[in-house]
Amino acid sequence: MIRFITAEQTLQLRSLVLRGSLPTTECMFDHDLYPTTFHMGYYEGDDLVCILTCMQENHGKLPKSAYRLRGMATAPEGRRKGYAAQLLGAAMEHLRSQLHIEYLWFNARVIAFPFYEALGFEYMSDEFDIPGIGPHREMFKML
Repeated sequence: MIRFITAEQTLQLRSLVLRGSLPTTECMFDHDLYPTTFHMGYYEGDDLVCILTCMQENHGKLPKSAYRLRGMATAPEGRRKGYAAQLLGAAMEHLRSQLHIEYLWFNARVIAFPFYEALGFEYMSDEFDIPGIGPHREMFKML
């Protein structure tokens, strides 16, 4: 089941999957509590197994209304089951139909390139390094 969740509900998976088990207090993003930011989660029964955050932020390369994907993470036991694709699809539908946003963009980790490519996302930068996290590329998709 997919539903909107709070920023606080994202922290455990962010810590485990994206931040090397940092304390959850260090896994909040500056924009998490902005009124235009939203968080979604995929539940397998009562367990939150996949999360994402979308924040309103245009990208300089595309002068249109945009949101940025941040903090997408899937628990190890939820991987390769299609949960992340379903969750991201639901977020994109919300952005398109409810918020009338023209595109979604983000910094993708190298390991996730095939996942995003399979969903039709395109690259908009060369590879770059985010210190402490690793190599990334900017990606986007028109909605």
